[in-house]
Amino acid sequence: MTDTSESWKITLPCTRLQAEQIDLEMEAFASFDMPPTLVASEPDPARPNDWEVSAFFVGKPDNYQIDLIRALVPGTPLSKVILERVEEEDWVTLSQQSSAPVSAGRFFVHTSAFQEKAPAGSVVFLIEASRAFGTGGHETTSNCLKTLDSLRRTGARFDNIMDVGTGTGLLAFAAGHLWPRAYVTASDIDPVSIEISIENADANAIPVGQFPGQVALCAASGTDHEMIQRRAPYDLVIANILAGPLIELAPALADILAEGGTLILAGLLDKQVDAVKHAYAQQGLRLAASTGGEWPCLRLVKRRRYGWRRPSRPALTTSQPPGDFGTW
Repeated sequence: MTDTSESWKITLPCTRLQAEQIDLEMEAFASFDMPPTLVASEPDPARPNDWEVSAFFVGKPDNYQIDLIRALVPGTPLSKVILERVEEEDWVTLSQQSSAPVSAGRFFVHTSAFQEKAPAGSVVFLIEASRAFGTGGHETTSNCLKTLDSLRRTGARFDNIMDVGTGTGLLAFAAGHLWPRAYVTASDIDPVSIEISIENADANAIPVGQFPGQVALCAASGTDHEMIQRRAPYDLVIANILAGPLIELAPALADILAEGGTLILAGLLDKQVDAVKHAYAQQGLRLAASTGGEWPCLRLVKRRRYGWRRPSRPALTTSQPPGDFGTW
């Protein structure tokens, strides 16, 4: 029987183009009951076209799973595939531990491995590689940071902020810094992320609590939590998750957003923008701006309604299955 407490890694060579063409919705990847964490990297900067892909597993992968990983890079001979056990490490931590510091707008995000000085005048966050997504290294998170920074620079003001799918807590911390008098709420469907967010709040001297200048945290499925509902409506909602959940949660996120409020969405690919945009247009939100790129960040605004069409209070519902954090 496979020991699921072990971490294993499959590494295979590829070109940069092959790495960029890997799609997590490919048939081969969709065949996994528990998908591995994939990391593409450039081992030798002197050979910029020679990349490699690593897949981190919980438990030793069998021959069928190895073939599925090989299918992500067609033509890879079995002799080039390296299978190794990773001793006493968390596979997501391993996938993130080489993350370089990230500059995004006024923010500078790094791990404890960074020993140099941060750029002068930057807002610095220490976010360790962990079991939660959101160290700032991925384009989805850095684009959210840039979008928040841009809003602040243009004079936007928010008093009640919600971060859905907070991961490490980074975006909630950044929003709280930009609007220090605002109420900030952050949630994640995975309770582990809330534990890590609390640890990161402590590491960055950010108080956790219910008052302005603090971050209120909770584990929640979508918007289904008493605290999220009680503190609604929000004038700024951030959701950096995946395209599928973003579409599924469109009614719920629109519901907790105040009229005229701003919604920041990320975690979707450029080819998924139209589907996500359509889902929110049906809820009365219009696209105000997008960062573009392969992993765009969308900024939407909720239209105001008048007269009998104006709701008296949010319905506060979500269709996300409780505990279904595997789909996020």
